[in-house]
Amino acid sequence: MLTEEQKKQIEIENKKIAENMHNIKHRIVVFSGKGGVGKTMVSVNLAYGLHILRYKIGILDADVTGPNVPKMLGLSGEFFTFKNRIIPLESNGVRVISIASVLTKDQPVIWRGPMRSKLLNQFLGDVEWGQLDYLVADLPPGTGDEILTMTQKMEPDMAIIVTTPQEVSLIDSGRAINMAKKMEIPKIGVIENMSGLICPHCGYKIDLFGSGGGKKQAEEMNVKFLGALPVNLEARKLADEGKPIILVNKEADISIAALSIVSEIARILNSDDQTSENQ
Repeated sequence: MLTEEQKKQIEIENKKIAENMHNIKHRIVVFSGKGGVGKTMVSVNLAYGLHILRYKIGILDADVTGPNVPKMLGLSGEFFTFKNRIIPLESNGVRVISIASVLTKDQPVIWRGPMRSKLLNQFLGDVEWGQLDYLVADLPPGTGDEILTMTQKMEPDMAIIVTTPQEVSLIDSGRAINMAKKMEIPKIGVIENMSGLICPHCGYKIDLFGSGGGKKQAEEMNVKFLGALPVNLEARKLADEGKPIILVNKEADISIAALSIVSEIARILNSDDQTSENQ
């Protein structure tokens, strides 16, 4: 049983989160049923794709035990607080918050679920996000505590499930889609990542993990298929160097595909805005 003091604290915390989220026009959660599908690289490049379209963007790294967003952005240094507000770091015009910014190299985060959820509540309620068009949250794989916290408190208007064409990945992404439905997230989309590799020498497409599984799954589960992203060796190298490929090489096949997906995301959510205005 919660004490009256604890109930009061929860009420104050929820109010802060609601007020903070009110300043953000659209909130997107990116998650997957399993790890190893390139979810963080997808999150980062989608966020910067939206930034290229001149939207104000924030990235929330919600993978508390495996935070990789700062590495993929080449971000170093700690975030700081001012007047009891957390000031996010900024990279190429995008605001970023991650626990990785306060961890030493190779330091593990050995926290139980409630502690991880408490941190995410702070990232939602205490970070000075300001006025944003989109906040993209990169969630951990699976369907655990952090997913529940983010979907309940952040109240996203879109969930993006990242999968690869492999059957083992599709099994888990199906669970992620059903979780998004149970959490009543209004828009649900699927991105098929690692969908073929174009040989840099001859141009032949190699289906390393198969292809088409994500699209078929989206159709069968009655959710939106947003598009497919190919394997790109330059993207992998640039991610290790802290440079999103969509910023460095807009002509790369993966950048062109990502920008197409980003345009579709913006179209879907902006059409909702126009519908609301007309009602």
